[in-house]
Amino acid sequence: MANNYQESIALHEKHKGKIEVSNKINVDNANDLSLVYSPGVAGPCLDIAKNPDRAYDLTIKSNTVAVVSDGSAVLGLGNIGPLAAIPVMEGKAMLFKKFAGINAFPICLDTQDTQEIIRTVKLLAPVFGGINLEDISAPRCFEIEEALQDIGIPVFHDDQHGTAIVTLAGIINACKVVGKDIGDLKVVINGAGAAGVAIAKLLRCINQNPDLCQPVKNIIVCDRNGIISTHREDLNEVKKNLLSFTNPGNLSGNLKDAISGADVFIGVSTGNILDQEDVKTMANDPIIFALANPIPEIMPEVAIKAGAAVIATGRSDYPNQVNNVLVFPGIFKAALEMRAPQITSRMKLAAAFAIAGLIEKPDRNHIIAPAFAPGVVNRIVEEVIKSGK
Repeated sequence: MANNYQESIALHEKHKGKIEVSNKINVDNANDLSLVYSPGVAGPCLDIAKNPDRAYDLTIKSNTVAVVSDGSAVLGLGNIGPLAAIPVMEGKAMLFKKFAGINAFPICLDTQDTQEIIRTVKLLAPVFGGINLEDISAPRCFEIEEALQDIGIPVFHDDQHGTAIVTLAGIINACKVVGKDIGDLKVVINGAGAAGVAIAKLLRCINQNPDLCQPVKNIIVCDRNGIISTHREDLNEVKKNLLSFTNPGNLSGNLKDAISGADVFIGVSTGNILDQEDVKTMANDPIIFALANPIPEIMPEVAIKAGAAVIATGRSDYPNQVNNVLVFPGIFKAALEMRAPQITSRMKLAAAFAIAGLIEKPDRNHIIAPAFAPGVVNRIVEEVIKSGK
């Protein structure tokens, strides 16, 4: 890991960052200058002033996304601030360009005040076709994203929904491997931050498209203090809201109590919190998504030895990596092509089923397509646009 860090530092230092702005048009003479700048540029300006939608036809807005962070929850590094977050946001911008041809720019804000972030994003919105919120800590990330849903362009917190979409895709295919119906699963989610809450919501959201499959009816969410139930008096509003559709039996206790008899464990928490005995208490052919990085909640070889039928992690050195890069390029490309004002639950579900469909014959080591699988973006774009019609 240390060598990898040093190689990355050398790479960044050599190039002084990873992205740059380039011109689409050569400016070689006075006539060129008069068209791209004064006086000719007054033409498109006046056209947009008369009809604001023309900004999509005449400017970069139609294919440009802002990657916005306050540096409060960067990867597994925590609250390292906006300057230290720039390399990650630059990397995200690179991936937008690489996988979907979308221009993206890192916007790292020197504030962690929720209202300041909301106001700033609203002020920045005119030049962008979409906003990708990134690495903002919970529960502020929920409030920020929700407050920005009416600004006329899609605002998508990838740490929430990207993870949820790939996880659902993997669960769909894992169910095919073990021969279980998704609606009949008992699912335990450990971690009630951005990803855990979004996964729970998306599993329940399937009822918006019941033609695809039935929603998961039995979801139990745990945080570091145990099962989220009405017996708890320490719950914030986000966790209280989870109780409207999770823990139908109002079970209380700890993670070990929750996981007994579970078909699926989804960990978005911390490493090494499950052991073989925990896995043995689960239902037959248990499915485990141990997504903590770099150390999963349980190592795959340990889980398999204990009887896990399918296991996914967030790591690239094991099969079935849950990687957000499968999602955000395609779902944003679709949203930009649709000029969608929001990314809806139906669009997220369409993306999940599109990703699941990339694996024609799932097996225990192939339930999620790799990041560089061909056709991912086009498949998502096609299905997401179809879902919006």
